[in-house]
Amino acid sequence: MGNRSMFIGLDVHKETIDVSIAEGDRQGEVRHYGVIPSDLEPLQKVVRALRAPDRTLHFVYEAGPCGFGIHRHLTTHGEDCVVVSPSMIPKRSGDRIKTDRRDSQMLARLHRAGELRAIYIPDAGDEAMRDLVRAREDAVVVGTQAKYRLKAFLLRQGRRYPGREGWTLPYRRWLTDLSFPSAPQHVALQEYRDAIDETETRIQRLTEQLHQLEPTWRWAPVVAALQALRGVSFVTAIALVAELGDLTRFGHPRELMAYLGLVPSEYSSGPSVRRGGITKAGNPHVRRLLAEAAWAYQGIPRIGRQHAYRQEALPKVVCDIAWKAQLRLTARFKRLVARGKAKPKVATAIARELTGFVWAIAREVAPTPR
Repeated sequence: MGNRSMFIGLDVHKETIDVSIAEGDRQGEVRHYGVIPSDLEPLQKVVRALRAPDRTLHFVYEAGPCGFGIHRHLTTHGEDCVVVSPSMIPKRSGDRIKTDRRDSQMLARLHRAGELRAIYIPDAGDEAMRDLVRAREDAVVVGTQAKYRLKAFLLRQGRRYPGREGWTLPYRRWLTDLSFPSAPQHVALQEYRDAIDETETRIQRLTEQLHQLEPTWRWAPVVAALQALRGVSFVTAIALVAELGDLTRFGHPRELMAYLGLVPSEYSSGPSVRRGGITKAGNPHVRRLLAEAAWAYQGIPRIGRQHAYRQEALPKVVCDIAWKAQLRLTARFKRLVARGKAKPKVATAIARELTGFVWAIAREVAPTPR
């Protein structure tokens, strides 16, 4: 008897997992197996119950807040398991009923039909570094919100800073010199200032941890190489690598651009061709980082002191790619602005091309062996 395939769809939630099964025959019925607790031991019991010498199990579930523990557990035990993006799952426009049972059956059916595309799964070390990078990003967001709240408080009191830029040393001295008619207002001001100081200390602490842990990470050579690019600091480089992982899995830079949602959307039919804004699919963290780095290409191409220091120990081929990026992107930024394009749109276009240079550099540097 030949080897048979069984496709198992898992609808994973915090407390439960709905399990559905589709036999290898495409005409076979998709049946609901049951609901189990969201834990590895009950899942392993299901695996033992379904495993047979003449049967191959293929598991699938959606990426979500529960992480990749199920994928790592199943693959460690020799089972085939893929994780798919919820946004890339085909859905019927007329289907208006959504339940956990139906979702698991849909996953099993589509996996059997070959309609699902697996996403990239980072290993445990890469995911841990990504968690640290995102913790720093969250701290930056909290700090920005705290500064907005303080400015809103000052605006309600009619206090406006006479200088040009905020959060400089003169601005902070101006905050200490402020005086209000009542004690509660002084208390509120001090609490807002303390919140900002706490978030800035937290950001600094997380940044120091990234500097300490980065040399032992297997992607440290790629992080150093990406800093050869203009506008890519240490924090930006380590965040790019932590979010994207192995960039060599993309065969062409256009695949990476599409993965990050930096390509124009399109709705064409027959002779009509209509393109809109970028798709904004994929990883929003990386898309934001590249858009911020793109603004560094407004000026003339040059290598400053800090930039030259970052390039000292890098291979010549990496520095050549970075210089080529400067020559091309600064000229393109200037040319698009001269044509009347809005600068935010120009920065998005530059970020799309910068993605190609990031891909090229990542292919020239090998990670540290495990």
